[in-house]
Amino acid sequence: MPFCVLSMMNKVKCSLSLMVPVLIPSWRFFDEIAPSPRIEFSFLDDSAGEPNWEVFTASVERVSLLQGLKRMFYNGRWNEGLFMVSCAERLMNAPTQHSEDEIYSRLIRNYSHKPHAKYIKFRLVFLYRDEHGDLARYMAYDAKPRAIEGELL
Repeated sequence: MPFCVLSMMNKVKCSLSLMVPVLIPSWRFFDEIAPSPRIEFSFLDDSAGEPNWEVFTASVERVSLLQGLKRMFYNGRWNEGLFMVSCAERLMNAPTQHSEDEIYSRLIRNYSHKPHAKYIKFRLVFLYRDEHGDLARYMAYDAKPRAIEGELL
């Protein structure tokens, strides 16, 4: 084969080798596969009130075919949920006020349709199987209640 054809084939091969990992992701992308904290939150009437915990979820139960196709290219709600999980994981590994603030601001913004309360609180919970194979819970982080007034909605 002529040199120019081989050169062009090498360029195509090089381009494909760069594109394939983007189009078909691999599990090797992750450093480790470990339990992910579940974010539970509660709106409170006063800072000492008894929490009624709800689980934060970024997904919806049903998605139409057209919505599913659009979400293959852009899914802002899911991306925000992934960011919140990332903040929760950072709180477990190296707690910062920034991560806690981000979780609070997004919870308030995403659930502003809830009956208005004066305070909000969240905690991070890990689910695991105990020695009998039953589902167990471990509360790993318990944030202090925060006043909602003045927060960005």
